Amino acid sequence: MSESVNLLEMNGISKSFAGVAALRDVSFSLKGGEIHALLGANGAGKSTLMKILSGAYAAEGGTIMINKEPVKISTPAEAKKHGIQCVYQEVDTALVPELSVAENIWLDRMSASSGKQWVKWGSVHREAREALQLLDPNIPLGKKVAELSLSDKQLVLIARCLAEKAKFIILDEPTAPLSQEETERLFVIMERLKQSGVGMIFITHRLPEVFRMCDRVTVMRDGRHVMTKPAAETDGKDVVFHMLGKSFDQEFPKLEAKRGELLLEANGLSRGGKVKEVSFKLHRGEIVGVIGLVGAGKTELSRVLFGADPPDEGTLMLGGRKIDLKSPADAVQKGIVLVPEERRKQGILVDESVGVNITLPNLKRLSSLGFMRRKAENQSSNEIVGRLGVKTPTIDQLVGYLSGGNQQKVAIGKWLPTEADVFLLDEPTKGVDVGAKSDIFKIIGQLAQQGKGIVYLSCEFAEIMGIADRIYVMCDGRFVKELSREEATQEQLLFLASAGQEAQA
Repeated sequence: MSESVNLLEMNGISKSFAGVAALRDVSFSLKGGEIHALLGANGAGKSTLMKILSGAYAAEGGTIMINKEPVKISTPAEAKKHGIQCVYQEVDTALVPELSVAENIWLDRMSASSGKQWVKWGSVHREAREALQLLDPNIPLGKKVAELSLSDKQLVLIARCLAEKAKFIILDEPTAPLSQEETERLFVIMERLKQSGVGMIFITHRLPEVFRMCDRVTVMRDGRHVMTKPAAETDGKDVVFHMLGKSFDQEFPKLEAKRGELLLEANGLSRGGKVKEVSFKLHRGEIVGVIGLVGAGKTELSRVLFGADPPDEGTLMLGGRKIDLKSPADAVQKGIVLVPEERRKQGILVDESVGVNITLPNLKRLSSLGFMRRKAENQSSNEIVGRLGVKTPTIDQLVGYLSGGNQQKVAIGKWLPTEADVFLLDEPTKGVDVGAKSDIFKIIGQLAQQGKGIVYLSCEFAEIMGIADRIYVMCDGRFVKELSREEATQEQLLFLASAGQEAQA
């Protein structure tokens, strides 16, 4: 860490919109060489606080101080002048795809000096190379940003921050769009930045990441600061309690549903080394959990069950009859639907409206002679939006502009009018805040009460234990153990999912 530790303080920050208080006397601090988690459900005030710090909004009360000196931040340029930079989740909005890596790293300064006629390209490349040295010197400076992976684009943004001599960096949901491997790479970079004396504000919905990476944790709720503790002195349950004002069990009560007849049965399903001899049963009114770590084969299993990938071996029975799924369309026609893990790529059309997304699987029912019946379409969409509590100004709003939790509600809601019997949910709460998780748990519970069968595939141990009636533990493509809700413990599930049985043997 650098010898002189920088200190950023926000004291008594207040902000209102149309007379409604968004922030009420909020205080927050960040030290150089520290990773400080900022947590809270949607609407807690995190984004508003960070927009004030980054100069996008002006505070109505309170002060911002750097190294005990008051500073005025009323524009993003002023924030950057004081060493405050942001790396947003949607990296493509901050980069110019047709410019090179070096040009994107230098973009802010090129914009600031737009009155000058000449750019010293030697300086541009030298400084860009220096900024990338700490992060990943293998990223080619001359390569177009459009040709980079998502992870590399994120590093280009961080390199831009370093080129601008950033002292404090806001990382807003940086791991949400990344794979596990890319996330690990980012964590290595964050550790390097920390050692070099950069302070980082880490905003995430993933609590395991918080306790792995962060030195301190601050929680906000309803526009107020409710907790700041060293990460070592708190845990997930404590954080959730402060985020919600109630415990996880109180917020996610399990709805009781009557278990009915056998609905879906898999026997010896195998697929390409990722799914190995999987057998299980699903009854009406039942939520079957499939728990496994990343790479266990959960997503591959969901694709086989949905007809996206044919099994190499094994059979599938629905309602006592053997079925052979040729495609996802075949699965939907038989009443099996999937909400995939990658909702923005596979579960929703981000550039289409809420209404279009919700009615897409039901075009036949809502059309006549090839023409959509708009009144029926709007009525169906509004009914689903109201039923699931999707927070959107209108059904004409583009889904891409909704929060992660509301996007997920749309991804689930589009299947409700199909009257499907089997719902396959792959990581349904990924990138979703705690408040929206509560809504999604309620939707799933109501589906079970209606006699639907739900297969809930997840790597979140607490969630599986909270919602599932029976739990199958998956490891290296196989189901290694079946447990009832009553006999399962988090320690046992983790042991089994980590190949603990094999290690013990």
